[in-house]
Amino acid sequence: METMTVERVIDAPIATVFAWLTTTTHYTRSPLVVRCRLTRHGEGAPYGVGAVRSHLWLIGWFRERITRYDAPYATEYVVERSLPPSRHELGRMTFTETSAGTHVRWTTRAEIPVPLLGGFLTRHVARPIITRTFGNILAAAETALSVPPRA
Repeated sequence: METMTVERVIDAPIATVFAWLTTTTHYTRSPLVVRCRLTRHGEGAPYGVGAVRSHLWLIGWFRERITRYDAPYATEYVVERSLPPSRHELGRMTFTETSAGTHVRWTTRAEIPVPLLGGFLTRHVARPIITRTFGNILAAAETALSVPPRA
C-alpha cells in the first residue's frame, strides 16, 4: 500500500472549505477529473456517512462510500469499486483552522493489485497522478474560496 498526502492552506473559513471540498462535483475543476456524481445521499447531509459518490477521472472510474463525516473537521471514504481495479484502505481529509485560513490535509492509501508490477505502477504511475489531481482540486478550492485582499 502506498500512502499519498497533499496539503494546502486555503484563505477561507473552515466551514466554507469543508463544504466546498466535500461537495465532489467541484472536483471537475481539475483537468484530470471528467465527472463526479452523488449517487446516494448520506445520513444527515448529502455527503454524510453512507453517501456514495461516483468519480470518472482520465485514469479510471471510482465508486466511493463516505465512512466518516465530522463537519467541519474531517471526512473519510473508501473506494468500493474501481476500473481499473485498485485496493484502497483509506481516504481522509482533515481541516484545521489556522491564522492564515484553513489547513487541509488529504491522505489516501491505495495500490494497484497487479502481480510483480503493482508496486512499481502504484509508486511511479498512480501516485504522481493522484497527488497531482488532489493538488489541482485543492488549488481550485483556493481559487474559488480565498478572500481577496482589501484595497
